[in-house]
Amino acid sequence: MPTFHDPLADAAEASEALRGLAHASRVFDNPADTYTVFGDMVAGMRSLRQVLDQLATTHLAHRARAFDDNGNHTAGAQDALAAADELHQAGTLLDQAYDRLDAAFSHSGRIAWNPDPTLSSESIEHQGPTEEPVSRWISVVFLQGEEADDVLELIDRGGPDAGIEHLTGFDYGDETTDAALENGHVYDEPPIGPLDRVVTEGDYTLTYNPAMGHVSLLRAHTVPLDPALDDSDVVPTREAIAGSGALDPSAPATTPGAAPAPAMAETDWFAGPARSTTSVGRGLSL
Repeated sequence: MPTFHDPLADAAEASEALRGLAHASRVFDNPADTYTVFGDMVAGMRSLRQVLDQLATTHLAHRARAFDDNGNHTAGAQDALAAADELHQAGTLLDQAYDRLDAAFSHSGRIAWNPDPTLSSESIEHQGPTEEPVSRWISVVFLQGEEADDVLELIDRGGPDAGIEHLTGFDYGDETTDAALENGHVYDEPPIGPLDRVVTEGDYTLTYNPAMGHVSLLRAHTVPLDPALDDSDVVPTREAIAGSGALDPSAPATTPGAAPAPAMAETDWFAGPARSTTSVGRGLSL
């Protein structure tokens, strides 16, 4: 873990982390994962540029203490100035590299990666039908802008659990389910964009992105294989994800036709539903 105060320890850890990334990134099972790595690398480049400037500043600020091995202050001061100049030159080259990386990041973000062609539809068809119920995800609420800011602040203060507890106030049970089915807000998987944060608690999945300023809550909905809802009514996840990496921003902020949110039911503090927290990437981006 970074210390944020010991440059020697943090430099050693950064070097080791980059060595590990160089080894791990030799193979990507899912090419969509490269987009997340791009984002981390862009952030890392900004930090590295700052480090170079700070190293140069240190050489300039302390050149009065610079001597060579023979005790010559003039020679030591000249080397300190030369080192600072080279660091500034490296920073200029790093700015060019950052621009190239950022451009590659943008191009990669426009790619919609298709599934592995070796997993053909024929092999899937040969698996035969299943008698198990099909699980879908329905949109309970999608918020953006100022409406989302309040929820994002709540999540920042109280954690994702607090956000889920608040947003479940928009869930009116069958009324929400019927509205989602009628308006096509039903998905085979939770729509998740690049850099979205995802938390699943029981039947609910919370997705939020402080940088993009949106938050949404979805609920698992299990249906039999031959109900009124068939595959034609379900929006594939890829089509559901807009450029911001969330549900369609044009979707209403609350369930259409819903009454004001009822009072929340008393929380059972001993229930403790299973919860998993992940950060998920995907193949479609900005």
